[in-house]
Amino acid sequence: MPADPRRSVIVSCDGASRGNPGPAGIGVQITDPSDGSVLGEIAEGIGETTNNVAEYTAAIEGLKKAKQLGAGEVLLRSDSKLLIEQLAGRWRVKHPNIKPLHAQVRALTGEFDDVQYEHVRRERNTEPDRLANEGVDAWLAGRANADGWGES
Repeated sequence: MPADPRRSVIVSCDGASRGNPGPAGIGVQITDPSDGSVLGEIAEGIGETTNNVAEYTAAIEGLKKAKQLGAGEVLLRSDSKLLIEQLAGRWRVKHPNIKPLHAQVRALTGEFDDVQYEHVRRERNTEPDRLANEGVDAWLAGRANADGWGES
């Protein structure tokens, strides 16, 4: 779907890991800012990784989904201060595992007419958090079944 420069969306994202590194997941909820309607959601396990990698992966997948929905303008919202400050250019990206993910987000943001960043408190990011944990649970369940743990 081609981008509609008038179509604005809010991409609320979160990454979760149980341990750092540990089993991880991403959660994304895309909403229409005019009425709050949910346009898309992602809940996905991403294997074993760090929380910061999960946060960046959630942003990447959220931006990809926003592009599929034809968004021209995006407000990327997260409770990760590190993610938001690095993407806004106020903090440097130092960690070698984060640098390629940062570059990928920056490349994706170049495909939109406008991208803004907003840090929100954790209690204002409950749906993406729930979705990220759903992703971790699904990944763990899949791994358990693959290893024969959940079978009788």
